[in-house]
Amino acid sequence: MEIFLIAFALAMDSVALSMASGSKCEFKFNVVLKMAFIYGFFQALMPFLGYILGLSFVNFIEKIDHFIAFLILAFLGIKMMKESFQTQDKNEQKDVCTKDFILGGIATSIDAMAVGVTFSFEENNILYLISIIGIICFILCIIAFYIGKKMGEILESKAVFLGGIILILIGTKILLTHLGIFSL
Repeated sequence: MEIFLIAFALAMDSVALSMASGSKCEFKFNVVLKMAFIYGFFQALMPFLGYILGLSFVNFIEKIDHFIAFLILAFLGIKMMKESFQTQDKNEQKDVCTKDFILGGIATSIDAMAVGVTFSFEENNILYLISIIGIICFILCIIAFYIGKKMGEILESKAVFLGGIILILIGTKILLTHLGIFSL
């Protein structure tokens, strides 16, 4: 049961990003699957890397992961906020960039590497653990995309702007938490 709670918690940043994408994009279902797969993949990959590389690498990453996550999320958030002021034909297909999905996947999952280190403290089936993490993230991201799509229809460009603000706030929370200024 604990792994499901961990997976759910790790997926929340990816879920927020998926919801923001849903509010601004008219993706076909195969693109939604691609997005969710990429986010789930990175949510599973980072704990695996933490598990494999061990404490020495994580000590280095812990010193900069919050800056990396903040910069990527702030970049994506500002980009979304800027896009919210641009008019777009409702029938126009948003140009999908896999690079944006990958950047978002990395930014929202880099903290999960530390979780992988904790997995290495005990005898765990790492493939089982990361599979659960990836699958939970995948499913939640698909659901979040369609929630964001409904929210976007109601709020139009305000939802995109709000999504950008949410990304910046998530990045700021990550940064402030790791700097010890803010705690949960």
